[in-house]
Amino acid sequence: MRRKQVSITDVANRAKVSITTVSRVLNKFPTVSPGNQTKVEEAIAHLKFKPNVSAQRLARGVTNAIGLVMPGYPGIFHSFYAIEIIRGIGHACESLKLDLLFHITDGNNSINTNAVGGVIFADIIENLKQVQAAVESGAQCIVINNKIDDLDVDYIAVDNVLGGKIAADYFISLGHQKIAVITGNLNTQGGLQRFEGFKDFLQSKSIPLPEEYIFQGDYSRRSARLGMEKFLTLKDPPTAIFAASDEMALEAIAAILERGFKIPQHFSVIGFDDNPACLYGPVALTTIRQPLFRMAEDSVKVLHSAIAGKEKGKTKILLPPELVVRESCAAPAKA
Repeated sequence: MRRKQVSITDVANRAKVSITTVSRVLNKFPTVSPGNQTKVEEAIAHLKFKPNVSAQRLARGVTNAIGLVMPGYPGIFHSFYAIEIIRGIGHACESLKLDLLFHITDGNNSINTNAVGGVIFADIIENLKQVQAAVESGAQCIVINNKIDDLDVDYIAVDNVLGGKIAADYFISLGHQKIAVITGNLNTQGGLQRFEGFKDFLQSKSIPLPEEYIFQGDYSRRSARLGMEKFLTLKDPPTAIFAASDEMALEAIAAILERGFKIPQHFSVIGFDDNPACLYGPVALTTIRQPLFRMAEDSVKVLHSAIAGKEKGKTKILLPPELVVRESCAAPAKA
């Protein structure tokens, strides 16, 4: 038979004091008389009462928890991006002794901010209304991996435009003229900005980017394979391919090798992320490293300071990505 849970009322009845007095003892208020303090402590010990920690925090007007809201998408727990974000936030919470509430959203439901001191929104994919509602409620919020200037909210993001430019610049420095791209999901800020940075840099150097060299992917391996197979059937295929994520770059490499071509002798490939998987494929992948762990960890620190009232203005930070050169790129083969 299940034992009845002991309540604060049971403690008050045994100690012959009010519920308010018990609450004050639990929350360490100094106004309780020594006699009542002793009676309440005896009742707690006798009844083996375990107070609700969240209720104690709320009673003191504080909470030691923050929320993480992440848009749900297929394969989220196999995603290097999602794992790094969760790892970075978890590490910072452990260091600052914060609890973490994790919410995966489709963007349709409202976010309850009452039980947490602040909220981290990891990217914004069809859930901008949730961010707006949280900000309007007065909750402390920060957005990561999304540069957001039309809302009064903190953000820490990666400079995706710069990342696209770096990839294009490296291909050009190697002598490539026929350069293609497999984009990320263009409905996401990261996907769109990486493509825009890449395209604009090519244009600034008078390197053409014809329509047949552009394949709109969605960060999935399937879309990368479809894109690479399309490039391989062209009468004049590209010699260099920028894929907007490492997962897509690795799949593009697999499609190239299956056709009997070699990397980088026949094709050069650049990814984006610096996923550790880049090191263990048939060819070590050249990529654009984005500081996901740092971005996630810093977001907790900024939010924690904002909750404590230490932040005077809004934090708006763009972190620079960097080129990591490995084995998947070389000068184009001479005709």
